[in-house]
Amino acid sequence: MTTTDLELHRRRRWAVLATCCLSLLIVGLDNTIMNVALPSLGRDLHADVAGLQWAVDAYVLAFASLLVLGGSLADRFGRRRVFRIGLTTFSAASLLCSLAPGLGWLVGFRVLQGMGASMLNPVAMSIITNTFVDRRERARAIGVWGAVVGISMALGPVVGGLLVSSVGWPSIFWINVPVGVTALVLTWWFVPESRAARARRLDPVGQALMIALLAATTASIIEAPRLGWTAPGTLGLAGLGLLAGVSFVTYELRRREPLLELRFFRSAPFSGATLIAVAAFGGFSGFLFLNTLYLQDVRGMSALAAGLYTLPMALPVILCSPLSGRLVAARGPRLPLVVAGVLLTAGALMLTGLDENTSRAWLVTSYVVFGAGFGAVNAPITNTAVSGMPLARAGVAAAIASTSRQVGQLLGVAVIGTVVSSVAGSTLAVRVLAAGAGWWIVTGCGLLVLVLAVLSTGRWARATAARTAELIGAADEEESMARAAKVGVTA
Repeated sequence: MTTTDLELHRRRRWAVLATCCLSLLIVGLDNTIMNVALPSLGRDLHADVAGLQWAVDAYVLAFASLLVLGGSLADRFGRRRVFRIGLTTFSAASLLCSLAPGLGWLVGFRVLQGMGASMLNPVAMSIITNTFVDRRERARAIGVWGAVVGISMALGPVVGGLLVSSVGWPSIFWINVPVGVTALVLTWWFVPESRAARARRLDPVGQALMIALLAATTASIIEAPRLGWTAPGTLGLAGLGLLAGVSFVTYELRRREPLLELRFFRSAPFSGATLIAVAAFGGFSGFLFLNTLYLQDVRGMSALAAGLYTLPMALPVILCSPLSGRLVAARGPRLPLVVAGVLLTAGALMLTGLDENTSRAWLVTSYVVFGAGFGAVNAPITNTAVSGMPLARAGVAAAIASTSRQVGQLLGVAVIGTVVSSVAGSTLAVRVLAAGAGWWIVTGCGLLVLVLAVLSTGRWARATAARTAELIGAADEEESMARAAKVGVTA
């Protein structure tokens, strides 16, 4: 292969990365752009706090529940094919969301959006890990990927504020359509078709149990203030979630090819990365939910002003995300994770005493600190989850890490929104102002990131990762030999 051919091949690899990052951009934007539109949407569709929670969480619930399935379908039927289906579904559902005549319709279309998104993130990561075979190049590509996660989520409130103030809340869904179509065209040009050498078996029972677990748990949290914490409906939903969770773990441990590879959790870095993703993204989604309601309903700002107010949070995310990726490639994940934990905790702690007279300088400073922390956390999460795993399992490991991010967002909005709903008050502004416990929950999420960063990146943790990789590799080799022997007997 000539130098020119190598350069063209390299350019194609980075074109593939750019295409995958475009899909991540619209998925990440949709995770956060909704928040700044909540007050406007609530007024137009006559939605209470629980209704606003469902408008956000319906998307995240479908996304989180089906992420691993999306990766498995891509391995079996072709990554490029499933990726294109995901882009088409997500773009069409976005258009339908903008046309929703009522809250119920919007929630339903948001579920469809989440289904499309579940065929984008894990599939794109599989495409990236199979395109970038060089370890250092892959680390750099994953760093770019992690940066786009943070950038897209940070830009959501700003872009949303501009659109809601100028056009109205339906416009926050319009932006997905041209970006989705562009990604479809680029996929056709640059992304090659690929499949796993041996596709994992589908796990419909495990998938159904995962959906039941997340849906019942989320519903019990969101509906508890309305039904009553000890009402039969609340207890029934909580009991269903618990039963589904126990059944899921029991069933998955017995399967040879489970939906969720529980053996990965023997690795302390992998388990730590998973929990860090839940805590960091739970805190971030809770931050956005509370802050949007605070700025618009307590401080009386417009959607545009509220969106622009988050710029001091968004800019550090944009700046710190690529720096964190480079730091991970050069020195490993420990330092950026510790820095992220410290900054997330400090930024959220500054917001625990908010009132209607809190100075703008204090708000801006807290946003900068919190944004820098969130920008630092994304790249090391994916890198820690994927590194040390056999290449054939990198896509599954990345899918679990992505699922953890979505579960964090799901629980962050559900829990903190419920805290707001539970506070006595005649208006939403009074409830938001009185719900200081919500900011303490966000602070606790940052502190958890810090503790887990220390525990999951030391020498002991690395030793558990090596043992886990060896165990998984040996099990895969034994299974391959058994299949080969079976084929030989059949022949």
